[in-house]
Amino acid sequence: MARPARGVEVLEMAREMVARAETIEQLRQAQAVVLPLDFGLSMEDTARAIGRSAEWTCRLRNRFLAGEIAGDGQRQRRGGRRRQNMTPERERQLLAPFLDRARTGGILVVGQVKVQLEAELGRPLALSSVYNLLHRHGWRKLAPDQRPPQSDEQAQRDGKENSPNSSPGSALGGRPGRSG
Repeated sequence: MARPARGVEVLEMAREMVARAETIEQLRQAQAVVLPLDFGLSMEDTARAIGRSAEWTCRLRNRFLAGEIAGDGQRQRRGGRRRQNMTPERERQLLAPFLDRARTGGILVVGQVKVQLEAELGRPLALSSVYNLLHRHGWRKLAPDQRPPQSDEQAQRDGKENSPNSSPGSALGGRPGRSG
């Protein structure tokens, strides 16, 4: 039984692509069409021959039949911000007051950022999403200073020197006013 004209055209295009393939993916894609049609290989045997899984080989063949050529830039690659809540610029604008305050010695309260984000988006947001957002913009949780920057070290030393070693109200035997 003769193949339909469409099948013959596809086979010829695939053979031509084998000869002029510029990348290994283009060669594999053409082989995913040529090997089963010319040599009668099963999809599993074709996959073994081109070094891909049967599912990937089938996908390559179907893309060729749909007119897509592997690696020609038509198809957008995976990755990127597919589930973004807002643009990176809008994220920077929203976080700017919080991050500026944190850089000048203030405290960044994640709960306040979360409330602001929820108001902006009009829906509830997971706390992990807020932490991910802060991480994307270079914020990291730092431990507070041991001493506030505006404290007076001399006054602290004087306070330590003038304080009694033990409190006069403390009892060695436990709480005062309790009887055994």
